[in-house]
Amino acid sequence: MANFKISGVWKNANDVITHYAIHSVGENSTSRAVKTTKADAVKLLTNTSNTAMTWLWDYQNARWKDGEKVTVVNNSYLRSNHDNKLTDNLGHLIDYDWLLS
Repeated sequence: MANFKISGVWKNANDVITHYAIHSVGENSTSRAVKTTKADAVKLLTNTSNTAMTWLWDYQNARWKDGEKVTVVNNSYLRSNHDNKLTDNLGHLIDYDWLLS
């Protein structure tokens, strides 16, 4: 079983998520983000022994905090329960497109 955190996204010109910033969670640490395609992220989390949650930057306390559980929907996209809509809704995470290509 592997645990992951998702801290951000990359979007295309149409504002559609194409990649996720995925971190591996170890016993005592969490890895740096790995830019992962949407297809590979879906494949990773389709494996029921893997779990993921959103990882949110807490600006007030200047630290990362755990968010909500992330699930695969229709074998095509990831979502949390951020807005209770059945959509590809991890768009509330940090947009890494302007930070890292």
